[in-house]
Amino acid sequence: MNATFFPPNRQRGLVIHISTFLVLALISALAVWQAVESAVSVMLTVFILVAAVTFFPLPFLAYRTYALIWGNYALSRDSLRLQWGLRVDEIPLSNVEWVRPARDLASPLKLPVIRLPGSVLGVRRHPDLGTVEFLASDASNLLLVATSKRVFAISPADPVAFIQNFARSIEMGSLSPMPAHSVYPSFVMIDAWQSPLVRYFWISGLLLNIGLLVWVSLLAPTLPDIPLGFTPTGAPLEPVAGLQLILLPVISFFLFLTGWVAGLVFYRRLQQKVLSFILWGSGTLTALLFLIGVLFILTTPV
Repeated sequence: MNATFFPPNRQRGLVIHISTFLVLALISALAVWQAVESAVSVMLTVFILVAAVTFFPLPFLAYRTYALIWGNYALSRDSLRLQWGLRVDEIPLSNVEWVRPARDLASPLKLPVIRLPGSVLGVRRHPDLGTVEFLASDASNLLLVATSKRVFAISPADPVAFIQNFARSIEMGSLSPMPAHSVYPSFVMIDAWQSPLVRYFWISGLLLNIGLLVWVSLLAPTLPDIPLGFTPTGAPLEPVAGLQLILLPVISFFLFLTGWVAGLVFYRRLQQKVLSFILWGSGTLTALLFLIGVLFILTTPV
């Protein structure tokens, strides 16, 4: 029996996630630009902090947007498959004890603390149900799926059809029982870590970025005015305060973090693993280029 798909509501969540991502990215970019243009002052520190604070959520928003786009619930005669980003759970239908709306609970179900419309993810404890894992987009339309190990909170766009299809599948019985299978994001990282090339990219990229950040942090306060970059013809730009050199390792680290997260997304798909290696290798190469760029800047006469 072929699987029937019950996707979650995506439209509202995608609008909010993408809008939030664009606003934070714009604020971060403007803060970096203002920091480059500012003289050494309290405002320079403020602009750097604003850029860091607004950039930090971007990789997580990007991942949650990806998870929402590909999130789905597939129900067949043999199994129930829950997929949300890198999180996948294959549950034999015989292991599902019951399915019911969350609003029927006598004790209200507490939602994850960090959530957005379209991204209700996390684990909470319920006094009657025990551990409840949320893989949902809509907190007002939750269905609870109970198994012997834990309860899942999901949000198919058509919960009535999901319950009816589940009851029909149970009545028909399983034709080919399958083993339970779970994949967590941490499993993807552990699997990737087994590759010597991945370990080299991760460790070398991280050490290059940390070394560059520490070096420039110690050196920048003592520097005179320096050219922070070059024109298309190769001539140095107008000199700026030496403290602004700290922007280069910060940007390098942000790029490395973004590439690392994106690589994990691609790594779980066999046909896209090569993209992960390209992203992780590019992160290491970019950090090296930033290091060389700082050396050129420091050795360029003003």
